Amino acid sequence: MSFQAYLDGAEKKTGKTPAELLAAATEHGFGEATKAGNFLDWLKNDYDLGRGHGMPLYQIFKHGPEIAAKYDKSENPAPVRLDGIANR
Repeated sequence: MSFQAYLDGAEKKTGKTPAELLAAATEHGFGEATKAGNFLDWLKNDYDLGRGHGMPLYQIFKHGPEIAAKYDKSENPAPVRLDGIANR
């Protein structure tokens, strides 16, 4: 699955766009030094998201949305959308 598919799945499960989840992570106090385990535990406890949906969010939180292109092996990777399914 693509980063976008995981982000869309997280949105469907939580009702929050990826941008809203990333903003909530910042409001929760997460930053550059945040470890993946802590981030994933928070997503599980607060939003019932597992590792599959959590790791793409964590990678974007830590490295920005450009990181998705690193994992997209297609010839012309599409940029990930953080603004939600309804905005496409």
